[in-house]
Amino acid sequence: MAWVYLGIAGLLETAWAIGLKYTDGWTKVGPSMYTVVTMIASFYFLSIALKTLPIGTAYAVWTGIGAVGTAVLGIILFGESRELLRLLCILLIVSGIVGLKLVSPH
Repeated sequence: MAWVYLGIAGLLETAWAIGLKYTDGWTKVGPSMYTVVTMIASFYFLSIALKTLPIGTAYAVWTGIGAVGTAVLGIILFGESRELLRLLCILLIVSGIVGLKLVSPH
C-alpha cells in the first residue's frame, strides 16, 4: 500500500504545482485554496508512505512523479515545448522512478 500512497502523493504534487500556476501569485482565492488543499493532501500521503518506504527512495519518486506530471501537463495545458530532447529528459526521469521501484526492498 505504501507505493499506492506514494503514487497518490505524486499525483497530488502535480495537481498543486499546476494549481500554483492558476493562483496568479496567490491573488485568486479559488485556485489558491485548491492549491493549499492539494499541497496538504500530497504531504499527508507522502508521510503515510514514509512509514514503510525509505526516505531517499520515496522522496525521489514523489518529486519525480510531480516533475513528470507537471512537465506533461505544461505541454498539454500551456503549450510548452515538445522538443525531442525535452521529451527524452522526461523519459529519463520516468526510467529513474521505475528503477527506484524495481530496486526497492518494499
